[in-house]
Amino acid sequence: MDATHLPPDALGLGASLLIGLLIGLQRGWQERDLPEGGRVAGLRTFALVGLLGGVLGSWLPRFGPWPLVAALLGVALLLAVSYGQAARHSHKVSVTSAVAMLLTLLLGAYAAAGGVALAFAAAVVVSVLLDLKPTLHGWLRAIDHRELSAALQLLVLTVVILPNLPNQGYGPYDAWNPHELWWAVVLITGLSLSGHWAIRMTGTHRGLLWTGWLGGLASSTAATLALARYARAQPALAPAAAAGTLAAWGVMFLRMAGLIAAIQPGLLATLGATLLAPALALLAFSAALAWRTPAPPTAPAADDPAAPQAPPLGPTSGLGTALGFGAFLALMAVLVPAAREALGAQGVLVLSAVSGLADVDAIVISLARQPDSGGAAAATTALAIGLAALSNTLVKAGIAWSTGGGALGRPVLLGATLAGLAGALGTAAALALG
Repeated sequence: MDATHLPPDALGLGASLLIGLLIGLQRGWQERDLPEGGRVAGLRTFALVGLLGGVLGSWLPRFGPWPLVAALLGVALLLAVSYGQAARHSHKVSVTSAVAMLLTLLLGAYAAAGGVALAFAAAVVVSVLLDLKPTLHGWLRAIDHRELSAALQLLVLTVVILPNLPNQGYGPYDAWNPHELWWAVVLITGLSLSGHWAIRMTGTHRGLLWTGWLGGLASSTAATLALARYARAQPALAPAAAAGTLAAWGVMFLRMAGLIAAIQPGLLATLGATLLAPALALLAFSAALAWRTPAPPTAPAADDPAAPQAPPLGPTSGLGTALGFGAFLALMAVLVPAAREALGAQGVLVLSAVSGLADVDAIVISLARQPDSGGAAAATTALAIGLAALSNTLVKAGIAWSTGGGALGRPVLLGATLAGLAGALGTAAALALG
């Protein structure tokens, strides 16, 4: 028969049948080991339900939605009785297949009503979700309560609070723009949580260098402390811990460049070399140190209660942490223009060096948000960010030496010196070319 002479409902009915077969294939395979008659619904039942939905969907223009509603209620009642009896015999309670069958009926109707492509795409998604049961349940078992709370609180910060904040300046110097300040908070907490999840997915014990890379995305200070405690617990790990620590610092410089690119991309023309030069120096020195270091004994295993353990890099995007960082960022947003007005460029440099002792992200964001970014102001900003990064790096070097000992502190201090020289050369080159 010529395809052009097919009945107008043939395409929708065919799609409805395919939808039922697709979902039924996954459900039938999942229960393939059950004896004949031991399953409530399999491949044939799902195919028939999809086709039933297609028929009812094709009736919508003539009879309205009531036949479909009646069929939905009837199938739901039939499933309730069938799965109730099956649960009494198997002592297993699960409504996944029942919900999948009701969805098959509705998708079949939607396909016959004209939404063939979207209905079939939804059926593919349903089948994939059903097939991912072991993976999804494994993820749930791997998540602890702190991580779930941190992820939900990040959604509150992003979806609930951010869209409802005014996008205009308030307070001294119009420095308090609630929307911009909160966007920076969301950006930092999102980066921190992403780094934490990356470590959780790969495991902190697969390599101290890899831990440093991911820890720098979450918090280079926390990564430094954790790796230093590894080195103190097992002195043979000190060279590998030093490589991981320097990698975390290099990633911190890359993260700073990413923040500036997200807030004021034009500043990268001046600040790019200031940040990328020490990042490349640290990462190269870290890689060389890791390459020249013989394979150390295995790091303390997470499942060995007798082995000394370093604290995990926990999620840092809780609501309290976000509010604290937002308050510090708001303070920096006022202090930067106040220091510039009162003391000129020297005031900004001193403020950057002092604030970098506690946190480098807030001063970077505050400097990047300043509207005057050309000429001498750009040079001041580059020097200020370099000083903040330098003071922050020296603090972390002190943490590494005092916690991990000289075997860790010496290579780390050498890496900090190389980073400082590279940053100074990068800044000088950028200013000379600018």
